Amino acid sequence: MGTEKSAGIVLFRNDSNKNEFLLLNYPQGHWDFIKGKVEENETTHETAIRETKEETGISNIEFIDGFEEWVEYDFKFKKEDIHKKVIFFLAKTDEKNINLSHEHSDYIWLEYDDALKKTTFANAKNVLSKANKFLSSTC
Repeated sequence: MGTEKSAGIVLFRNDSNKNEFLLLNYPQGHWDFIKGKVEENETTHETAIRETKEETGISNIEFIDGFEEWVEYDFKFKKEDIHKKVIFFLAKTDEKNINLSHEHSDYIWLEYDDALKKTTFANAKNVLSKANKFLSSTC
């Protein structure tokens, strides 16, 4: 079994004193967060910043210190089983407009309850719940 390490961001913005979270629609049909493979000689924070810029066009982000959440899952790629580990950070942006990459078919900014309903996978829902709870306790 192969292994992959990725990094991503639960990206949010504050609009009228309400946090809205960014979800991306992947070609396979699921809604999830920004994420991508860690490249050689790259830190997980650098990966998260690069992937955010590549997938959304957003470069103005501010990490929220103290939030890191790991997710692990298995999937098949070209008939090979892959074990993937993804670290998610929490980051804020003031940007609303997205310049979506070819890797995604759509995006949406949603408040927590709606974002939780829209998010496809249980592990992503868990990360979103922890991020929202973290924001509620620190802000």
